[in-house]
Amino acid sequence: MTKLSTAAWVGHNLGLAAWFGGTLFGKFALNPTVKVISSKEERGKVLNAAWNRYNAVNAASLGTVAGTWVAGRAMLSGDEIGEDARNLVLAKDVLLGAGAVTGLASGVGGVLLSRQDPEGATPAETGDEPAPETPEPGSTIQRWLDVLGNVNIVLAAAVIAITTILAMRSGESGRWSTISRFLP
Repeated sequence: MTKLSTAAWVGHNLGLAAWFGGTLFGKFALNPTVKVISSKEERGKVLNAAWNRYNAVNAASLGTVAGTWVAGRAMLSGDEIGEDARNLVLAKDVLLGAGAVTGLASGVGGVLLSRQDPEGATPAETGDEPAPETPEPGSTIQRWLDVLGNVNIVLAAAVIAITTILAMRSGESGRWSTISRFLP
């Protein structure tokens, strides 16, 4: 495999790592930990600032993953390895598309939530749970973000699993070994 293909593969995997790892950290470390902040408004302010800042990283990560995947898919279908690899490629197409949609929806939801208060201080119990005093539009957005975050983590994990299986299958394929020598 040449340097361009190798660089694209590295970028793809780093994008997957940032997408999954950042979302997982936010969901299971940041979101529950803000409870140590006594003011519910300050919790909201910290959450909105942190998540909206990470949205840029997440967008770049998903963009890198999708861009490298689409470029590779323009040249390869999975048939080069075998029929079950082709099915995994199609499954990854669907899962990656769904991950991009839920990631974009989460980003938009985060911006909408932060705009519920002029300073982004929408009251919150945790990152996943609105405070009783959170206005209804903010509560609804926060509940949706909780669901989207869970779905996004599962989708990212599934994409990583399929990526790993495809990499292992390609390493076992004599046909792929021959074809990969001609990649840019």
